[in-house]
Amino acid sequence: PSLCRVYKKTSGNESIALYLGKRDFVDHVESVDIVDGVIKVDPAELEGRKVWVYLACAFRYGSDDLDVIGLSFRKDIWVKRMQIYPVVGTNPANTPMQEALLKKCGDQGHPFTFTIDTNLPCSVGLQPAPEDAGKSCGVDYEVKAYIAKEADDPDEKISKKDTCRLIIRKIQFAPGKVGAGPKADISKNFMMSDKPVHLEASIEKELYFHGDPIPVNVKINNETTKVVKKIKITVEQTTEVLLYQSDKYSKTVLTEEFAEEIKGESTLEKTFTVIPLLSNNKEKRGLAVDGRLKDEDTNLASTTIIRPGMDKGMQGIMVSYKIKVNLLVSSGGLLGGLTARLRESAVGMSARELS
Repeated sequence: PSLCRVYKKTSGNESIALYLGKRDFVDHVESVDIVDGVIKVDPAELEGRKVWVYLACAFRYGSDDLDVIGLSFRKDIWVKRMQIYPVVGTNPANTPMQEALLKKCGDQGHPFTFTIDTNLPCSVGLQPAPEDAGKSCGVDYEVKAYIAKEADDPDEKISKKDTCRLIIRKIQFAPGKVGAGPKADISKNFMMSDKPVHLEASIEKELYFHGDPIPVNVKINNETTKVVKKIKITVEQTTEVLLYQSDKYSKTVLTEEFAEEIKGESTLEKTFTVIPLLSNNKEKRGLAVDGRLKDEDTNLASTTIIRPGMDKGMQGIMVSYKIKVNLLVSSGGLLGGLTARLRESAVGMSARELS
């Protein structure tokens, strides 16, 4: 294909350069896009050393500048390494992407291909507070080319000028089949009333794309003499950080109130539409967002899809959503509440596949 854009990083000593044709790699649930690129090698300065490339999925906590000693914690979840130069064995046939990249870098280009396992997490980060710019916590993927005698010798010090790296993103697209959405119902008796208020809430699908409206169907049967004053809909994101400590916390990403008066002994059946967006939550520290590349916009984190047999502990950070519908009922000047929760696992958010 003709390349619109080439992502290139050159080592400090200019002996090696890493070329990629894209930085977003899609998890289609059944398979993940291959990571195919090219490394340009100038052998003049290698001094008998070899050129390697690795793809690593890592959980990172701390400063963006990984060279600041003591401020960073990094744990590799999964690593694959490959010798690039001197060439060993036979390479598979080049992909169209590699052919296009090889034209860019000429005779010194060497292709590489990595296959990402399907049980690995997608790129996800926790949003820093505005005053914590430059700090990050999350799961990311890194392609790094480096010059060394051995692929992974703990005693060999690899100089920064002998490396070049690019952060890439593994992003989750919604599965082809989306199941029916959840339903919750609840009844509550209020003081001085022998009959209940009945609330039922439901959504049609279990998964919605980022930025799409979510229609919440609400049915209310008010058998009391009291008045339902308003309906409040809340969307919560629950994040479970599994690696450096087992933390689980919820953040509200949307709250909307609808002034609907349901008088005593009457009913209401209505659909209310909400759209949870990251743009309305930029100040919230610790909110999970889809892995971000420098200066690029992102979304609220996609729901973590756990397949059968998957090791939950390998996910690093797990994200889910729930929707709550609250009724506020007046009772002689006091407001009582009634809440229906649409279960956590069933309200999903995902990226849309671009055709």
